[in-house]
Amino acid sequence: MTLKIWIDGKLVPKAEATVSVYDHGLLYGDGVFEGIRVYGGRIFKMGQHVTRLWESAERIRLTIPYTRDEVVAAMRATIAANNLRDAYIRLVVTRGAGTLGLDPRKCPRACVFCIADTIQLYPEELYENGMKIIVAQRPRIPVACLDPSIKSLNYLNNILAKLEAIDANVLEAIMLNTEGFVAECTGDNIFAIKNRRIVTPPLSAGLLNGVTRRFVMNEIAPAIGCPVEEKLFRMDELYGADEIFLTGTAAEIIGVNAIGDRSIGSGVGPVTKALTTAFRTKVATNAAED
Repeated sequence: MTLKIWIDGKLVPKAEATVSVYDHGLLYGDGVFEGIRVYGGRIFKMGQHVTRLWESAERIRLTIPYTRDEVVAAMRATIAANNLRDAYIRLVVTRGAGTLGLDPRKCPRACVFCIADTIQLYPEELYENGMKIIVAQRPRIPVACLDPSIKSLNYLNNILAKLEAIDANVLEAIMLNTEGFVAECTGDNIFAIKNRRIVTPPLSAGLLNGVTRRFVMNEIAPAIGCPVEEKLFRMDELYGADEIFLTGTAAEIIGVNAIGDRSIGSGVGPVTKALTTAFRTKVATNAAED
């Protein structure tokens, strides 16, 4: 079956889903997006994702030319058109076609498109055994320069750190902020566990406020009796952790077994396993669209 893409009000075959070469999303990374999971036909944390999309757009003065209900209807239509029950949605709003100059006022109308497809970010064996990651030499862009809580199309900072991971033959890299505190990974949020206490960097460290991050902090970790604390910490705290895990919409929850040449625990630890089990049970039985 040919994949169908929703773009500006129409469902079209993948090969026909195109944007202008003058689109400022392409030319300058000027736009916002959301990655959203679908479990059993239900759009996971739909309300939170849509709210974040609108907040990101407002912060870059980008007007989305549809209502929230229309965008939700577009997501549902795309899922149905592709006959998907478990999927990944990429919802994108670009500044739209304009001129070769930077001025966003020359882009009269934003472009919106929605992709629904399957995804597997990491091999299944890594969820069983844990994954090795590294510490990127490239720091996270300071919040004062480009706030990562805006989920924009400009991911070059992350990609450059990702290239460091690729060069080291691993799939993820920790990004520190310019003060040397742990921020996040190139595409995932990061958590450390010590004596069953879970810590994660605060938003002020320079990271995306991930929907899966919030789900783990507010629902999954409390359900297994593990408190979560947001605090600033450096790499020595990660090296001394009993367990480390990453979260993300595509990644879900995945354990870390090594940072560079340093082993972390003995693989995927008991708390990470319990969190993963609770997560998968929750989304399988109640993928709340709040």
